[in-house]
Amino acid sequence: MPDSPANPEFEPTPYPEDFDGSAEEISEELVAELEQPVPTAAELAEPAISFRHVSISFDGRSILEDVSFSVDRGQTLCILGRSGVGKSVALRMLMGFLKPDSGSIHLEGQEITGLDEEGMRAIRKRVTMVFQNGALFDSLSVRENVAFPLRERGGLAEDQIQQLVDRLIGLVGAEDAVEAYPASLSTGRKRAVAIARALASQPEVVLYDEPTTMVDPIIARRLGGIIQRLKQQLGFTSIVVTHDMRFAERLADKVLFLDEGKARFFGPLKAFLASSDPHIKQFLVLDAYTLPME
Repeated sequence: MPDSPANPEFEPTPYPEDFDGSAEEISEELVAELEQPVPTAAELAEPAISFRHVSISFDGRSILEDVSFSVDRGQTLCILGRSGVGKSVALRMLMGFLKPDSGSIHLEGQEITGLDEEGMRAIRKRVTMVFQNGALFDSLSVRENVAFPLRERGGLAEDQIQQLVDRLIGLVGAEDAVEAYPASLSTGRKRAVAIARALASQPEVVLYDEPTTMVDPIIARRLGGIIQRLKQQLGFTSIVVTHDMRFAERLADKVLFLDEGKARFFGPLKAFLASSDPHIKQFLVLDAYTLPME
């Protein structure tokens, strides 16, 4: 879809001062519309997502090497590590944008690595990704961006679409920007709107690619509150790629720590924080370090 210039008359607006991502409850109506299907016994026996001995390289350089992990239904996995260790690559393989050189990727027991593009389109109806840049359509307003997947899916009357759009936009605290265009929004606001649009596709799994990069701590906390609330009240399975340990501590059930292409750690958050592995300890020390004030 071609982009068009943003509305030049729109002035960027901040989040409402009293908006906290964890402060508001999701309405019962929205829960009913977005709630996950009841899993079968066979589905409960399988992790929602599993990577089994996955490796991938670019131009002869190993990015991920024999990486295995799993995420159960309703859990949040945080993938941690320094820049360039393959954190976002894992998400792109799950979406089918990249194919592993070896190993397999499973969604609730279904092996998806060998699926063609048509097969992956069906998977992308169940798994959605919130990209680091938001990936919003510049030529569409916030309202139209969030409505887009609802119209693509079909089955709803226009008044139903608009009601759901209003609820989703309210969920992420962007009611004051419904007619704004993406170019006039802050980085944090774009990501919040991208979350609302991701939810509109009614996914089973939500992937977040570095949601707190280039946003201040207050906005990062609000985004974390939104993601946490989605997990607690709607039961979404999610994977969050981040380098921000404080953000991960708020969200993670499990942690995957990548270092030099390898899974240095996979397990519960508490065990990660208590690890004696020197690579993990160094990562935690550097994450906690703050520059001295003048």
